[in-house]
Amino acid sequence: MISIRIQNLTKRFGAVTALHQLDLVVGPGELFFLLGPSGCGKTTLLRCLAGFYIPEEGTIHFGDEDVTKLAPYKRNTGMMFQSYALWPHMTVAENVAFGLEERKLPKAEIRTKVGEALESVHMGSYAERRPNQLSGGQQQRVALARALVIRPRCLLLDEPLSNLDARLRLEMRMEIRRVSKEFKLTTVYVTHDQKEALSVSDRMAVLDGGRILQVGTPQEIYRRPARRTVAEFIGETNFIPGTLTSSSAGRARVATPIGEFEGVFGSIGAEPAVGSKVTLSVRPECWTMSDARPAGNAVTGRIGKSVYLGENAQYDFVSGGTTLKVLELNPRFVDRPDAGGVFAGVRPEDVVVLGD
Repeated sequence: MISIRIQNLTKRFGAVTALHQLDLVVGPGELFFLLGPSGCGKTTLLRCLAGFYIPEEGTIHFGDEDVTKLAPYKRNTGMMFQSYALWPHMTVAENVAFGLEERKLPKAEIRTKVGEALESVHMGSYAERRPNQLSGGQQQRVALARALVIRPRCLLLDEPLSNLDARLRLEMRMEIRRVSKEFKLTTVYVTHDQKEALSVSDRMAVLDGGRILQVGTPQEIYRRPARRTVAEFIGETNFIPGTLTSSSAGRARVATPIGEFEGVFGSIGAEPAVGSKVTLSVRPECWTMSDARPAGNAVTGRIGKSVYLGENAQYDFVSGGTTLKVLELNPRFVDRPDAGGVFAGVRPEDVVVLGD
């Protein structure tokens, strides 16, 4: 297993700066996701790691080796593309063997390694088929086997599941995680799919405009977004404008149009000054609805539009001139549209104070 260390990395395309002085460390054996909207720089960063792009500034280290300007074939990385990139005229076994043949390994060794790689992704019985005889999920497994067979130092994945249907995406998410951990691979995975990143990654970086906005575990990113942009991109949330009235030891009190809230800062060490305009982020599922006013953070209002989804219901909760999105598990209020005098409470730990 190796670590990947990126320092002060800048990549330009003409007058456009795609990556701005990025610093990032991926730990040995870590399954690390690069997440963000289209054009944020995540694929550019992955291609810099693969050696397809050479940055204008900064360095990339695989372990102790500086690979910043090393040719792709000398980096010994396994790459999976969005399009699978399987050769239609070759069998499954021939596709997987290609990288080993380029390395001029003995034929007997190639056969052994190809067989092991195909078995590791449960495709051993498909060795003599051609890609057009396989389903999308099977083609994806072959592409994964081809990346693994060379025994790469790290595995690089560029939106590998985007061409699969929803059921196969769920299946392959766990398969990629299983294989990465089984082979003890340091893996960097590019996606714009938030659920994919939250359910599979060890850690992730959220990018926007060629900059890294936040790095953390899925729980840290979702529950403690450091910026409004991160909270907006990862899942659904309610933004409530307010004014910071007090702060102490990472806790804050904020006055808003629908009442005062106690919350926690999303970014520790960069808290805004008392009196500053701030924004609260509260996830829809964090609200608890009741007929009696709960202790702590609570707002009163009425239920507007509701959508019943069986195990849960989604509401527009109207408080004064503010409409909040509320998700209720085991719905009890779904048959009470426009009923007033309903309360929605939220724990301080679920109220994130954002300075931007």
